[in-house]
Amino acid sequence: MNSFSQSIKNIKCLIIDDDPFIQDLLQDKLSICFPEIQILGIASSGKEGVESIRSLQPDLVFLDVEMSDMTGFEMLGQLESINFKTIFITSYNHYAIKAIRFNALDYLLKPFDLEELKEAIKRYKKYSNHKSDIDNIPMALSNLRSEDIPDQILTLKTQQGMLQLKLKHIIYVEGDGNYSIIHLNKERKELVSKTLSDLEDLLENKGFFRCHKSYLVNKYHIITKPKQFSLTLTNNLTLPISRRRKEQFKNWFNSK
Repeated sequence: MNSFSQSIKNIKCLIIDDDPFIQDLLQDKLSICFPEIQILGIASSGKEGVESIRSLQPDLVFLDVEMSDMTGFEMLGQLESINFKTIFITSYNHYAIKAIRFNALDYLLKPFDLEELKEAIKRYKKYSNHKSDIDNIPMALSNLRSEDIPDQILTLKTQQGMLQLKLKHIIYVEGDGNYSIIHLNKERKELVSKTLSDLEDLLENKGFFRCHKSYLVNKYHIITKPKQFSLTLTNNLTLPISRRRKEQFKNWFNSK
């Protein structure tokens, strides 16, 4: 029986982290506050983690992003199949958090407190019968391996489920208060509950630029050399370039 068809009253959990303090912290808080979670074991390295996952078949894995022998993503890449959900554990590492958020994965930021752990467990239980988070891991590994940025896939959580968009299909993003409208090829649109600033942060170094307070543009779809205060896209739309962003935009556009 697949673990996700089982009752969430009995959650088999594995902790993979090379920091003894985090191991003890998680073990103590989980044992005291979450009696429904059965800790199958603790692994102190990526190598031990792979062996433990294969032998113990957990439902939930707390996984350190940076271990002494390999990263959490490298460890996941060694598995033949992934039939569990993952909550990553990371210190503040801009690149690691960016990769986790870009792929809509869950994480705890060290040092985390009990309330943050409770929220992570609540999210796990909410989505425990959905395969979406599991499917995101192979997508994340594929994105991390890919050197062709336009072919990478952005994953966003929506009320309808997971929205997965290939970057080269996004022409531009339009801000609309606490929401954003993602304009895609073939005249498609997607409304998402993220601000333009949120998406600007997620798409940093992915070929996108905030050319105006209301617009985030994909260089892949700029078809002519921009004029002083405007640019033309593959859908024949002209977007403005704000005066205060003009020089920064010019440097970005002329860079490789």
